[in-house]
Amino acid sequence: MPPAIQHDHKGLTRQEFEELKTKALEARDLSYSPYSKFRVGCCILTNSGKYFQGANVENASYGASICAERTTICSAIIQKEKSFKAIGISSDLEEVITPCGICRQFIREFGKTIPIYMFKSNGDFIKMSLEEILPLSFGPEQLS
Repeated sequence: MPPAIQHDHKGLTRQEFEELKTKALEARDLSYSPYSKFRVGCCILTNSGKYFQGANVENASYGASICAERTTICSAIIQKEKSFKAIGISSDLEEVITPCGICRQFIREFGKTIPIYMFKSNGDFIKMSLEEILPLSFGPEQLS
């Protein structure tokens, strides 16, 4: 059973939370999803205070498609941002969506306690840490 819808943005200022939510919801408009019509938007707030947006990008060869979380992380990485304070994810659904397994592992590369805000289309959300949705994870420290 998923956690109840929350209104707790502990760890972020009210302004940071509102910006993360707004940008995650707006990022759905960046989606290229002509096949599934399933738009997903993402916003990352870095520890340096920068926001990065991304969206899912589909391809006729479905395996070449990429999720919103990974496009957003890649945008941050190429701008030399690797330390994330929070991630916001949204879709057009009336329920929250969670990162897929590949995205969970991709996020894990950059920390296991990153809070993930999973927004419904109306802005309600569930907040969970990556550690909660990917317990006993494998990460960079296992390779050191």
